[in-house]
Amino acid sequence: MSSLISTDLVGLDEDLGGTSTDVIRALAARVAASGRAGSADSLADDAIAREASVGTGVPGGIAIPHARSASVTEPTLAFSRLARTVGFGAPDGDADIVFMIAVPEGADGDHMTVLSTLARALIRDDFTAALRAAKTPADIVTLVDDEVSGEVAETRGTTATSAAGATSASSSADGARRPKLVGVTACPTGIAHTFMAADALVAAAKRLGADLQIEPQGSGKVTPLDPAVIAEADAVIFAVDVDVRDQGRFAGKPVVRGPVKRGVDAPDAMVKEALAAATDPNAVRVSGTAAGAAAGSTTEKQGFGSSLKRWLLTGVSYMIPFVAGGGLLLALGFLLSGYEIAGNAATVLTDYSLFNLPPEGLVYFLGAAAFQIGNLSMGFLVAALAGYIAYAIADRPGIAPGFVAGAVAVFMGAGFIGGLVGGLLAGFAAYWIGKPDVPRWLRGLMPVVIIPLLASIFASGLLVLVLGGPIAALTVALTDFLNGLSGTGAIVLGVILGLMMCIDLGGPVNKVAYSFAVAGLSAGSLTDNPAPLMIMAAVMGAGMVPPLAMALASTVLYRKGFSQVERSNGTAAWLLGASFISEGAIPFAAADPLRVIPASMVGGAVTGAISMAAGVTSQAPHGGFFVFFAITGLGMWVVAILAGTVVSALVLILLKKFVRRGAAAGADASTEAAEAGSVVGQRSPVAA
Repeated sequence: MSSLISTDLVGLDEDLGGTSTDVIRALAARVAASGRAGSADSLADDAIAREASVGTGVPGGIAIPHARSASVTEPTLAFSRLARTVGFGAPDGDADIVFMIAVPEGADGDHMTVLSTLARALIRDDFTAALRAAKTPADIVTLVDDEVSGEVAETRGTTATSAAGATSASSSADGARRPKLVGVTACPTGIAHTFMAADALVAAAKRLGADLQIEPQGSGKVTPLDPAVIAEADAVIFAVDVDVRDQGRFAGKPVVRGPVKRGVDAPDAMVKEALAAATDPNAVRVSGTAAGAAAGSTTEKQGFGSSLKRWLLTGVSYMIPFVAGGGLLLALGFLLSGYEIAGNAATVLTDYSLFNLPPEGLVYFLGAAAFQIGNLSMGFLVAALAGYIAYAIADRPGIAPGFVAGAVAVFMGAGFIGGLVGGLLAGFAAYWIGKPDVPRWLRGLMPVVIIPLLASIFASGLLVLVLGGPIAALTVALTDFLNGLSGTGAIVLGVILGLMMCIDLGGPVNKVAYSFAVAGLSAGSLTDNPAPLMIMAAVMGAGMVPPLAMALASTVLYRKGFSQVERSNGTAAWLLGASFISEGAIPFAAADPLRVIPASMVGGAVTGAISMAAGVTSQAPHGGFFVFFAITGLGMWVVAILAGTVVSALVLILLKKFVRRGAAAGADASTEAAEAGSVVGQRSPVAA
């Protein structure tokens, strides 16, 4: 395994600029100059986008910007000791020690273990003091190498607890039983915060007289907690920004939840809350599958509306990658081969090959291949939606009946609505079939044979025999209605979609609008059925407005009205907005929702109205300006986005100047902004 750091990647007492973006770009250039990344700009953009979603500053003047990037050729660390501190969103102030972690898409387990070891070391005072005292770049390299040497043989799942000595005894000095806690930490990249939170929580538990065992669910190999340890635990801590893997293991246990960054910034508070929950009979408890829950235990109380929202959003989030990749391939096929390829692609691929090209040539053949692959990918849209809705309800046993129900919905012509209904039916059936206790000899067959068989018969049978026909008729009626929209009707629809895309920046309402657009994309046609493609263009354009407007207002028009951290976020928001990643506006909305959200909605409505009125179409479900080749009426689409962006930025500036934020709303603005990552993790509009 090659060294992660070398002297040419280290800088001491240097001035890299006044913002986190400046520092990240300088360190990315350092990585590229060392030959470890193909593009400094690409690496920097990936790290800046990560920084915009969750600040990587941690207590003690430390920042760990990091990213997985296709431009990185080998796992790398770049280091800077700054001459002037820079804000990275830490609760206790700016950072003077910055480690940039650059990881390729396919980093191996050994490297991930080493990187997690470094992340854990950075919360230790002795290690950070040594970094600040180092005289030369070689001293930094030696410190890092000494810290991580020998760690590859360890697995993080069994060492999280021993790092602070928290599990060495089960009773206190006076003989009383020590409280027992278990927990899970996980961040989107699984590189740094996952492991830093684990060690911070373990150390806090030790200070508070409790035993805590943590399962860090990072990017490398995950060693699950011993079931016996979970059974003995008095309470559970989930410091996570993503779903907990196999959460049913903890079913019935009192639980404290929070973003992974809270585990780093406020571990004592989370442990205290867990200790309090352990003795509170009314505490919120972990929900889970019937097999994982103890008989008679109470679980997390969620209303049906909240549960339904969670199930549907889970299905949408898993569906989107099929649509995004497939839609872009369809657009690429049209770009290379013309629109007539829609009827010829399968024949071209059957009759010709790279060694027997069609008369139209290589480009035409490649376009046919791109179109056909994209078309097949889009074919999974409804099945994936239904399958993962069922998965959200019934866990793994629901996947197969859900996919089957989705395929049946397509066969019946019930489309997207049929997929929603089929996924819910399959999930409920799988859940209830798996709920009763069965003899031991039958348990192994339940999830792989009995549940998929019976749930498929129930859900798909209902669709074929009863529900499929009416839902198909409803789908046809809705399609005809959309195709008939013109003039004022189309503009009103554009306004509604624009408002929905901006009202919660990736939340449930946003996803309803986005899912509505994506659902019709596969049926859209520039010649016969343009309405779905117009809706897609309006939705994508409106979704780009909030981050672009925040960037325009904070970095160009009204810099003095925004904090330094917000201006830094605004710089990153330019790229995020251009890419149709609404997350770029969430840090602003978290700090000042009563002014940011209305301003965003006004701009989104303007963009949606102009786009629909102009008849702009998009054959791609995502990508923003970078899928320009998939947009017809590109000029008017750009005009619509620019108009919405300017309007939104001006409305925000007016609100900031003339509408005072209430004391209660403003008191904790900086804290809310720092914690915006927890909102981002829950509200990514397109699984960005």
